[in-house]
Amino acid sequence: MKTQKMKIGNLLPILAVCLLVLVGIQTDYAQRIKWLRITSLQSPINEIGAEFENEFTASNTNIFSWPAQYSIDQNTMRCRGLWIGCMDFNDPGDGTKKTHKVIDVGPRVGTYNTKIFPQDIKLIGKRASPVVTVNGQLASDLYSFDSLNVIDPTIDADRMVLVKFNTSIGITVTKKVMAFDQSNHDNYFIKDFVFTNTGIYDAAGDVIHDTLHSVYFYFCDRYSFAGVSCTGFNQGWGSWNSTWGESNINHSIGGDPTASEFTDPNSPLYQLRAAYTWYGPDYERTQVTYDEDWGDPAQTEDGELAAAKYAGCVTLHADKSASDRSDDPYQPITNNFISSDQTIFNSDISQYDETVMADRWAAITDGHPAVQHDVLVDDKYPKLYIDPRRNTGGGVQPEMAYGPYTMVPGDSIHIVMAECVSGISWEKGREVGGNWLQWRNKTGAPILVMPDGSTTTDYNLYKRKWCETGKDSILQTYRNALRHYNLGYNNLPKAPPSPPKFSVTSKDKGIVLDWDPTDEGGHFGGYIIYRSVGTVLNRHSVYEKIFECGKTNVVHSFIDITANRGSDNYYYIQSKDDGTQVDIPGVPRTLYSSMFWTVTNVPATLNQPAEPITPYPPDANPKFWKLITNYKGAWVADTSYNSTTHDVVSYRGLFYICTLPVSDTTKPLADTTHHWRLLTSKGDSVAFDKGDWVLGASYADTTHDIVSYNGSRYICKENISHDSTTPDLDKYRWKVLNSKGDWVSGSHYSANDIVTYSGASFVTLYAIASGKGLDLVRVVPNPYDIRARLFQFGDKSQIDRIAFYGLPADCKLKIFTERGDLIWEKDHSGSGDELWDSKTSSGQIIASGIYILYVETSGQGSVFRKFVVIR
Repeated sequence: MKTQKMKIGNLLPILAVCLLVLVGIQTDYAQRIKWLRITSLQSPINEIGAEFENEFTASNTNIFSWPAQYSIDQNTMRCRGLWIGCMDFNDPGDGTKKTHKVIDVGPRVGTYNTKIFPQDIKLIGKRASPVVTVNGQLASDLYSFDSLNVIDPTIDADRMVLVKFNTSIGITVTKKVMAFDQSNHDNYFIKDFVFTNTGIYDAAGDVIHDTLHSVYFYFCDRYSFAGVSCTGFNQGWGSWNSTWGESNINHSIGGDPTASEFTDPNSPLYQLRAAYTWYGPDYERTQVTYDEDWGDPAQTEDGELAAAKYAGCVTLHADKSASDRSDDPYQPITNNFISSDQTIFNSDISQYDETVMADRWAAITDGHPAVQHDVLVDDKYPKLYIDPRRNTGGGVQPEMAYGPYTMVPGDSIHIVMAECVSGISWEKGREVGGNWLQWRNKTGAPILVMPDGSTTTDYNLYKRKWCETGKDSILQTYRNALRHYNLGYNNLPKAPPSPPKFSVTSKDKGIVLDWDPTDEGGHFGGYIIYRSVGTVLNRHSVYEKIFECGKTNVVHSFIDITANRGSDNYYYIQSKDDGTQVDIPGVPRTLYSSMFWTVTNVPATLNQPAEPITPYPPDANPKFWKLITNYKGAWVADTSYNSTTHDVVSYRGLFYICTLPVSDTTKPLADTTHHWRLLTSKGDSVAFDKGDWVLGASYADTTHDIVSYNGSRYICKENISHDSTTPDLDKYRWKVLNSKGDWVSGSHYSANDIVTYSGASFVTLYAIASGKGLDLVRVVPNPYDIRARLFQFGDKSQIDRIAFYGLPADCKLKIFTERGDLIWEKDHSGSGDELWDSKTSSGQIIASGIYILYVETSGQGSVFRKFVVIR
């Protein structure tokens, strides 16, 4: 079984050890974890019930990240806590009777191996993840994170982490965390807990047979919305304090199940027992004002909103008692907020310290807030609300507790909740933040459209109102989760599964995408493909739709001919339904499979063929030049064929070219050593001249079909099944050919030029630069100017990229400074392109200056190219 382990620290080992000594962090062991990575909400799940502070990194923590297609650093939580408490406990640990006994996992780092005894952790999948490759290389994050222990097609979720552990209080916990691949349900996890009084109280499996009284189950979540705005100390535009949630604002609902808002089916709060948290302006962000900080905008970049999101938890079910499995609308009995830095949350609190246990018991039985936190904060910085219990300075966190229960040996309690994140989309956040920044910096005055459709010139109010629409979004997410649970998980309408295999292949004419069909019956509605250029799964990523097909015109291959040379291209494919399934009443919506099944993490690039060391004539350079042949159609017996006109015939689905004149009586299949040669692929070294264009005929770009029309000749650039538009009008699928006479060595030729050589005609599919051999090597751009990165290879990614074009197939590349220091070298092979990201062999970004590219071949010469870098 492949199991991942994550340890504290992301620095060098020695530095990590020093850091642990300095701050006094203690850990018991490296937790076994499993990841849920198949939807836009992603998180690690550990084996002991709650992910505690600094379990995974020593700075910002990648827990509960949304939307993960724009970076796993979109985390919304710092840590979680799960406590179990009871009264009048006969403690076998020290042989005393405790008035209050509380055992814990989290939210802080602690020594848990005397309280929690892991038994099992499994990642279970409904099906295996697809096979995703780029140029034959495995190319999906799921290969690292989606390590299934079991494939079970009968489970309710698409992925489920199953955790089981015993506790020193004698309760065994079985926890299921479920993720669902469905467009309306991909931003929450359902967490299903069964707490059983097994009496097992230690790692040895010893048992105490006692009835447990006044049992409570307590959950706390320390949300933190810094995300991509602060990925480490002073790394980003956001506040370091916001990485531990200092500016959080909290609100709880559903405390009174007799209230009309809870009982009225038309109420947006109908049957919701929940709490939610969001980002308030951070007092430490002195670069922006209170009014400017809603959404945590990137004021030093492009205005994008790092924290325009709400997160929280909704109760789906809580047993009334161990003997009554019906849902208790009065649970959770505690749904409040509390200071995240209370001493009761400190590290390594002894489970035998009855004074601290009494303090923890007070939190567990906290009840519901007399006044909501957002009301107490009012329109001020959240940090300025100080209370000795509710906020001692580190921010607040929601707390929920279920109980009290009486549990005799063998009794169990079932509690189900959904943990959710929602808000405006990352794309909308870019738009709103970008508009806001233009007004703030007085660089533009775009129309500011409010969520209700009105317009305003108050750009701070505009941004705040869009951020606050996240409240409606989180409530809708709660309703989705509750309906999902109440209807039974398997009643959820879903898109067809993603294709089981997705391959991306870099070619010179385009990037080829192939996929195996999914289940294309029932509600199947087709496929859709997106591309991101330069970066993927990153806050700068932009996903552009480049292909879509429906059920009636379904295909399983696509060539991306719009990719730019020198750019990194990433892809994903989704299956979609036919749009007739109803999930949210009154909201028709096409359903899509998750992008994370197939998104590639290895770039595909558009590569031109390597240049020959010397300019080969057309008949010796089939990568660039295609022999124009005389296509005769299907082979016919007793027909004369001529090699001088390069006759081509088809026979049993294959193509053959005549190599010797023949009055044919022998089938080409049996005569490939004398008169016929099999063309080994459709795109071999030839182009098919099919004579005059014919209305309604089919033509193919794979055989480079050529036709004549109104005195001009045209070459096919896309497969055409039934041509209804003349070539002169269909400029996308046909390109006019230009005759250039006899081929001249070292001359420049454009794509679609025709030359004659040795009595034959050839057409080139690519532009050929003038010059001979290594003369064709060039550096692009030259000069490289970082101020012009938008017009080079990108201003958000690939900003340091420099390309070397016109290379031979095999050569040695070296880069020197102007004074002759070697800073980078590589053995190049394959295409005519090599991409360099301006880094030395030791990984340092180069400075401004003059550099020299040296291209050396094996015994066939070398060439120098000087280029300038301005940074």
